[in-house]
Amino acid sequence: MPHDDPRFVPLAEFANGFDADMARERLEAEDIPVLVKSLQGGMFGAGFLGPAVGGVTLFVPSPDLERAQHLFNDR
Repeated sequence: MPHDDPRFVPLAEFANGFDADMARERLEAEDIPVLVKSLQGGMFGAGFLGPAVGGVTLFVPSPDLERAQHLFNDR
């Protein structure tokens, strides 16, 4: 699969936006693009970083999945 047309695949799920943002920043610092999916921003809206109903899932391009998993597991 060419790297210029990657499919995004799930990497990890978090209970809140704060933890998801910490992981996203680490991945982006290593030049790994990240998509964040959440049903809502938090219990009291996007400005509150409490528990997110349904969790927060991070997705990365499939060619970067192995490297992202390695970074994620080293945290």
